[in-house]
Amino acid sequence: EELFVESGGGTVQPGGSLTLACTASGFNFSNDDMTWVRQAPGKGPEWVSSINFSGFSKYYSESVRGRFTISRDRPKNMLYLQMTNLAPEDTALYYCARGTERRITNMIRSGTFVPGSQGTQVTVSS
Repeated sequence: EELFVESGGGTVQPGGSLTLACTASGFNFSNDDMTWVRQAPGKGPEWVSSINFSGFSKYYSESVRGRFTISRDRPKNMLYLQMTNLAPEDTALYYCARGTERRITNMIRSGTFVPGSQGTQVTVSS
């Protein structure tokens, strides 16, 4: 059974930074693409960023490109999301998920994406 535990969230002022972490277990982490998804209050899930199994290829939504950086530590089964220049619209619950950008965005579009973890809350407020 795959298990994800996110951490690193918190409350920051606009322009601030946070780094999220996700500990993954229950599957061969090194062989899978990984993705960050967020869900703002009252809204549906939103794809944020994905990284391929090797860490060589990274993908970002338009809303976070240039501000967020995804990375992974394969030996430690860890996924990260470094977030800078945070804005109030980044306020959301952030989840990590196993899968490619295409797979996760298709699940979001079809309404079948269900977070498999509790996520970590990011609040950007002055």
